[in-house]
Amino acid sequence: MAVLSQRMTQRGNSQAIRDSRGDRIFSFFNYLFLSIILIAVLYPLVYVLAASFSEPAAVTAGEVVLWPVRPTLIGYQKIFEHPTILSGFVNSVFYSVVGSIVNVVMTLLAAYPLSRNDLPGRRILGVLFFFPLLFNGGLIPFFLVVRDLGLLNSRLALIIPVALSTWNLMIAISFFRSSIPEELLEAAQLDGANDIQYLLRVVLPLSGPIIAVLFLFYGVWHWNQYFYALIFLSSKDMFPLQLVMREILVFNQLDLSMLSDIKQMAIQQGLKEQLKFTVLVVSSLPVMMIYPLVQKYFVTGITLGAVKG
Repeated sequence: MAVLSQRMTQRGNSQAIRDSRGDRIFSFFNYLFLSIILIAVLYPLVYVLAASFSEPAAVTAGEVVLWPVRPTLIGYQKIFEHPTILSGFVNSVFYSVVGSIVNVVMTLLAAYPLSRNDLPGRRILGVLFFFPLLFNGGLIPFFLVVRDLGLLNSRLALIIPVALSTWNLMIAISFFRSSIPEELLEAAQLDGANDIQYLLRVVLPLSGPIIAVLFLFYGVWHWNQYFYALIFLSSKDMFPLQLVMREILVFNQLDLSMLSDIKQMAIQQGLKEQLKFTVLVVSSLPVMMIYPLVQKYFVTGITLGAVKG
């Protein structure tokens, strides 16, 4: 009897928590909407990848839809035959690694003191840090400062002037305030630790998520950066990969006066279109390969370091 009563109770509970018709309709349209968003975001990526492996004539004719048409590696062959592609890749790795290290160190050194309530003049320093976020002199004064510092046509021109991002500083400050208890500082002071020892031995070991997030943000920014390289650098030996890719596309323009054969002109036009997709794949692939390795830190760091009102 008791068993029968228990089964009836379980059946009643399952019926009680069963979704209503309105809930099922809402779930259906919700999944449908999310599926449409997923397709809208994913399809361009799949199309670019398929076009980069397709025959140039198929790309020009619009035959590529989802899968590569008459697969070929001619686009990648032409890209890697460019004399500066390897140096551009090495330069981008240098700017991303060294620049990110400088950025993260500067951000942590600024964020931790500003997160402390006992810092003298904290509000004034905060205003000085965040004022350029709203007001700045513009591109020409920025260029003149870099020139007067003697950084033009040097690798430091892409690292020193952009050593700190105010947005990332705000995220780091919020993380320290919300995730590092003040009791840890009191305990460390009772043990005789000074501020530097507390930062190195207590704060930084607990800040792995936000450090990973900062490296991701700064690394992606440096990897995709080409504009500052365009205005600060004149030596092609220092060009990052993005600027080299731009050079490939710019100098691959079709010159009708040099082409008397219509068939050859069509081949060149198709190759030009395919190079656009190949450039996108080559420049995006390293970041897409690294992102899954730091995804868990990315989600955790953004959640804990989010600016709270």
